[in-house]
Amino acid sequence: MPALPLFPLSSEACSPPKLVGIARLAANGESLREGHNVEYFTLGTRSLLSRVVSARNLPFTWAINPYRGCEFACKYCYARYTHEFMELRDGVDFERKIFVKQQAAGLLRSELKKVKREEEIAIGTATDPYQPAERRFEITRAILEELARHSGLTIGIVTKSNLVTRDVEILRCVGEHNRICVNMTVTTVDADLARRLEPRAPRPDLRLESVRQLNLAGVDAGVICAPVLPEITDRPRDLEALVKAASEAGAKWIFANPLFLKPCSAAVFLPFLAEQFPALVDSYKKRYEGRAFLPKGYGQRLSQLIGAFRRKYGMGNEHTRSARSVHSEVKQMKLF
Repeated sequence: MPALPLFPLSSEACSPPKLVGIARLAANGESLREGHNVEYFTLGTRSLLSRVVSARNLPFTWAINPYRGCEFACKYCYARYTHEFMELRDGVDFERKIFVKQQAAGLLRSELKKVKREEEIAIGTATDPYQPAERRFEITRAILEELARHSGLTIGIVTKSNLVTRDVEILRCVGEHNRICVNMTVTTVDADLARRLEPRAPRPDLRLESVRQLNLAGVDAGVICAPVLPEITDRPRDLEALVKAASEAGAKWIFANPLFLKPCSAAVFLPFLAEQFPALVDSYKKRYEGRAFLPKGYGQRLSQLIGAFRRKYGMGNEHTRSARSVHSEVKQMKLF
């Protein structure tokens, strides 16, 4: 079945605007495969390593995203705006049109000289490096093989996929002369809820098992609980269940961040909310009216709550505390 054109043909009386930059490259991408409403395209690119410019005080300086778009189709995904740079403005295009960056390892080889020793590289900041496309195209694997040829780098990987364990030996090779860790995103241990929020991502238990396997193999791995969704995944008992499961899986760390909702994300998330959690629609509209981020107090209380559960389950350098002590702390923390 031939791939559909990315842009509809228009009449001579209404010619489309001239495409430039990455929008032109995307429009010229060659269709690689199509299946279950997802298309893969090649994407020529001049650079793989992107300097991070953000007012959010992020802990990394450089970002690598082997793909553009993500098939996991998480309803809350903040990165949908990246397709708008390619003049793909339908929110679902992000999960249905996946662009595969070509010659990634070669580009990285020439760009790593820009990275200073104290600067961290994050892989997977805007698209999952181990989404289904990676099984076929192996762009992430090629990037790791290139990183293994270098030394003195600090690298963090963010993923929701147990496919990361495929590369455990390469990760170990990278770690011989560099610092590397894997951050596994788990928003809930409720498999049914996870399937609604993250329709095509691996189950939470598979992700946590990957954390176990990576740490047993000598690759440092922990859990990111992000985003935390108000009144959906932020109940103390649910967060405690996640911290407990992460501890039992041998995670080296766990931290959490609340949902932030860009307009491009809200265009997908709010209709989903109306369908799946209609009673929460008004609450979310009030919370995010005129802003993408929740008040700082919510994030602070969330951090305190996660910290209390880390102490209870003895994660990291924090000592285990009695259940009664932690219960007393939790009672004083109201997220909403």
